[in-house]
Amino acid sequence: MPDFEPEDLPAAPSGRFGTPGRPLRRSSFLLGFTGALGVLLAYTLYLGIRNAGGILVLVVIALFLAVGLNPAVVRLRRWGAPRGLAVAVVALAVVLLLCGGVVALVPPILTQSGQFIEQLPSYVEDLRRNPTVNDLVVRYDVVERVQSAANADTIGRALGGVLGGAQLIFGTAFRTLTVLVLTIYFLVYFDRLRSLGYSLAPRSRRERVQLIGDEILAKVGAYMVGALSIAVLAGVTTFVFALIVGLPYPFALAVVVAVTDLIPQIGATLGAVIVSLVGFATSLPVGIACVVFFLIYQQVENYLVYPKVMRRSVEVNEVAALLAALLGVALLGVVGALIAIPTVAALQLILREVVLPRQESR
Repeated sequence: MPDFEPEDLPAAPSGRFGTPGRPLRRSSFLLGFTGALGVLLAYTLYLGIRNAGGILVLVVIALFLAVGLNPAVVRLRRWGAPRGLAVAVVALAVVLLLCGGVVALVPPILTQSGQFIEQLPSYVEDLRRNPTVNDLVVRYDVVERVQSAANADTIGRALGGVLGGAQLIFGTAFRTLTVLVLTIYFLVYFDRLRSLGYSLAPRSRRERVQLIGDEILAKVGAYMVGALSIAVLAGVTTFVFALIVGLPYPFALAVVVAVTDLIPQIGATLGAVIVSLVGFATSLPVGIACVVFFLIYQQVENYLVYPKVMRRSVEVNEVAALLAALLGVALLGVVGALIAIPTVAALQLILREVVLPRQESR
């Protein structure tokens, strides 16, 4: 059979837009130029993802919340409510929870800060009356050092810190509002987005992809319901205990424990440490009582409450859950810890239903 060069092949018949040209020769310059364009495109995509990393994290949080809240919307729709009304009710409940947390946390912080500022002169006067402190002030020229430090640069850095704190507060409020708005949009168009995602799969595999995808979404929603239930139980128990032992601001401490309990693996310990520190600041017996209470409660939660609740929602190996939580914290911080266990549950389902059967059939 004779060999033909690309330029020797007959041209395609003329059509509506004219006769196509002959194929380009595969020259080394063309291959190198195409490879360079691919590398440049990949690097541009990397820069875009890196620069938009903060927004992408917010989108991931909003998607996670929408998947977790969608079962509540579905339940309201089964009761006869339109989808718009169901989404509005769920969004209003979330906003009320956020407002309740802010109301519980902000007033104690402001009150404690105001009390500290009011009592600061008395603290300074008490220190001045202490002969040991006066001796140290004279020996190390503390007054002169303070006066020399109070210059324009120091004041500028202090103002910068204040502005930085204000920027942090407004930035947090903006990110929270963004996540809330995105969550509402995802809830409103949840069915359309899910259908669009399934339509990307080939028609021959679409039904199986839809069944596996719905199971993954159900596991994520069940995990969120279970985690919220455990967090509410931890907050209520802490509130009752704080009332019994006389801790200040029991509702605020209960909210802190409930919020931190949502973080897998380390959240319960973090909340226990915060409440115990408040207890030791109140009195030594109260602090010891806090430590004993949380040691007992965490054992009950870890070995009785958590397994029973999560066994009905997601079945995740304990070692895999621990490794996923650690990797999630290292990659995305608290957000990574929150989505680690549902991600592992989804990967386990895909591994069991797709990868392993394919390997067995070979």
